[in-house]
Amino acid sequence: EVQLVESGGDLVQPGGSLRLSCAASGFAFSVYIMTWVRQAPGKGLEWVSSISPGGNTTYADSVKGRFTISRDNAKDTLYLQLNSLKIEDTAMYYCAKGDARGQGTQVTVSA
Repeated sequence: EVQLVESGGDLVQPGGSLRLSCAASGFAFSVYIMTWVRQAPGKGLEWVSSISPGGNTTYADSVKGRFTISRDNAKDTLYLQLNSLKIEDTAMYYCAKGDARGQGTQVTVSA
């Protein structure tokens, strides 16, 4: 059974930073593309970033240059470094393998 457990969300001021983590289990983590998505209050799911098994990365234009996705295949863990946070980054952040998602971790950016 695929299990994805996100952590690291918090309340931060604009311009602040956070590091999100996603502990994966129940599948061969190292061979799958992994993704971060987010959902802001009252809005649909938004793709944020993806990383291939070999470490190739892609980003949504809205986060490019501010967020960094990474993975540790030895630890079955996915990361998302969030820098220069903006109020519009406020959302529940989920890691995903295909259609499977974790329970999410809340990021709130507010002065």
